[in-house]
Amino acid sequence: MSLAAYCVICCRRIGTSTPPPKSDTHWRDIRNIIKFTGSLILGSSLFLTYEVLALKKSLTLDTQVVEREKMKSYIYVNTVSFDKRENHGVAFQARKELHKAVRKILAASAKILQSSFADPFSTVDVEDHECAVWLLLRKSKSADKAARLEAVREMSQTHHWHDYQYRIIAQACDPRTLIGLARSKESDLRFFLPPPPLPSLKEDSSIEEELRQLLVSLPQTELDECIQYFTSLALSESSQSLAAQKGGLWCFGGNGLPYAESFGEVPSATMETFCLEALIKHSEISTHCDKIEANGGLQLLQKLYQLHKDYPKVQRNIMRIIGNMALNEHLHSSIVRSGWVSIMAEAVKSHHIMEASHAARTLANLDRETVQEKYQDGVYVLHPQYRASQPIKADVLFIHGLMGAAFKTWRQQDSEQMLTEKALGDEDRYTTCWPKTWLASDCPALRIISVEYDTSLSDWRARCPMERKSIAFRSNELLMKLRAAGVGDRPMIWISHSMGGLLVKKMLLEASKKPEMSTVINNTRGIIFYSVPHHGSHLAEYSVNIRYLLFPSLEVKELSKDSPALKTLQDDFLEFAKDKNFQVLNFVETLPTYIGSMIKLHVVPVESADLGIGDLIPVDVNHLNICKPKKKDAFLYQRTLQFIRETLAKDLEN
Repeated sequence: MSLAAYCVICCRRIGTSTPPPKSDTHWRDIRNIIKFTGSLILGSSLFLTYEVLALKKSLTLDTQVVEREKMKSYIYVNTVSFDKRENHGVAFQARKELHKAVRKILAASAKILQSSFADPFSTVDVEDHECAVWLLLRKSKSADKAARLEAVREMSQTHHWHDYQYRIIAQACDPRTLIGLARSKESDLRFFLPPPPLPSLKEDSSIEEELRQLLVSLPQTELDECIQYFTSLALSESSQSLAAQKGGLWCFGGNGLPYAESFGEVPSATMETFCLEALIKHSEISTHCDKIEANGGLQLLQKLYQLHKDYPKVQRNIMRIIGNMALNEHLHSSIVRSGWVSIMAEAVKSHHIMEASHAARTLANLDRETVQEKYQDGVYVLHPQYRASQPIKADVLFIHGLMGAAFKTWRQQDSEQMLTEKALGDEDRYTTCWPKTWLASDCPALRIISVEYDTSLSDWRARCPMERKSIAFRSNELLMKLRAAGVGDRPMIWISHSMGGLLVKKMLLEASKKPEMSTVINNTRGIIFYSVPHHGSHLAEYSVNIRYLLFPSLEVKELSKDSPALKTLQDDFLEFAKDKNFQVLNFVETLPTYIGSMIKLHVVPVESADLGIGDLIPVDVNHLNICKPKKKDAFLYQRTLQFIRETLAKDLEN
């Protein structure tokens, strides 16, 4: 203001002063103009300097505070270094501004000419260390599938970024990229944001009650008998559990037997297990999956998953439900939004094979970018569980027998020494699933699948009393699941134990009658039978003799030597296998097996394990250990590996 007043006074003096002599007027005017202009310039310079310094002071940030805020909110800005050594000067700033102008011109021309411009120009106004992040993000959203896959691969192999750079990817990537990172073996877990906050429970409610309400909301009519059984059992037992908890006492009401068997467990966990088993059955129906999602099931199951970190069985049942829901592509966005991909990305890296395999199945069903197959409940890929860098050339399928499972049947033979080596964590010396560790390492070009299905020795122990499935029914059910998983598209070998071998024989015979299953027959190269009772089992004879006590299941009855179905299956398959020239290898036990603490039985004698073609190799083990090698260099495993390599030699070379 003082400067402006001074200028006005000078102007008035010049305008009102007496006209000087003509000789001095010219120079006096020049001096006044110089004084006025100089004062104006000086004052303006001082004012601008003051404003610049004030602005700089107001924009100076405490970098530690910024870093703390980053960790809180995961919202990041490009930081400016205050290190003088990193000050690029006026030339750098001028070049950067020029790049911005060029980029705007190129962008405008691209719009006019309807053509894109090169990636290097798209990030010239980004800090140098940020270019890779944004270029990979841009590449991951490319219309070119190969470019997208390459971007995900490059992201997963990056381990030198700062924490906030991983979080930038986590916030900005699309679901397709996120799933790809979850299925990449080397991906950093910082790529995955924590699941969103879960809704709080309703007032005067518990997680057990909400789980029960979710089950009640699902359709209860026109269901399979076993689904009805599991649902009614879960609802009746859960209502008694909740009533007992609210009443302050615990009772064995209703069915009673399941609680008696799990007396040492926490009542809520037991009740939740019943509900989850019912939900597993419901999740096999697409329309029921929609109901589960619409009624907040994804969030409720996640809350239950986090609550029961010390109950692996509960967590595995929850992952089975999510894996079944992932078979429905229209639910993928809901599954991703609810944070399940982050949970599965961590679980698939677990050292526990069962947990990792359940997570791998779910992620494979979500990954429509590289996986065309769909893995239904009970079908698990043991290798590769991540996106494979090398092509898969053949399949090896493992089918367990009576009372077996997809993982425990194929573990290493237990002993005190082996348990010690298990504690040391050396998978070459001890493994809980030798197909996943040893075979995958020796034959990385194989896809290794293990199948699981429910069996029982007695109707007393049947999980579903109404479920009396014959070998023919089970084989057809498994065949449909395996075909959906792409079995038959590549050369393959079947490996089976006990009753699983009968299922393999029946599946191949059924496939030969269906034109749409012809590839399963044409691509079958060989079969390994571990103590398969082709001509019947002593177990069936023993069970039938005391049938009033054991109530043998339908599966056991079909294993008796005088079973017409078993004899027909053997005759038909022997002729069929000879015609197709399948390569066959038979192993058989020579030692008896303890059934419980009192019964000692030679389950499959040598004569029953003889298919009629292929080598028959007796091994000094019992029926349970015939498919469990003692160690990696044991004859049982090495002979199996030799058969696989020789049978698939031409296919693995191509």
